[in-house]
Amino acid sequence: MTVMDDWVTAACAELGLDPAKVPVPTVLDLAKDVAHQVLRPGAPVSAYLLGVAVGRGAEPAAAAARLSALAGTWPVELDGTAPAG
Repeated sequence: MTVMDDWVTAACAELGLDPAKVPVPTVLDLAKDVAHQVLRPGAPVSAYLLGVAVGRGAEPAAAAARLSALAGTWPVELDGTAPAG
């Protein structure tokens, strides 16, 4: 097991969740996309939003793909700010 596996198992036990149902690679890919294409603090917020959507019945991979696609189209200047106008 990895540290991530250990963490997910412990966090799931704390929250009463099944660790086998946690799509770790999907969440990490989404966080990477948002952090690199939108802004770094957006990564954990997006992971939270994904969790809310999944809690309301969304399919994890599909919801993450939609957010990743949105991040891929997000207009950001090279200095990390939104373009004017």
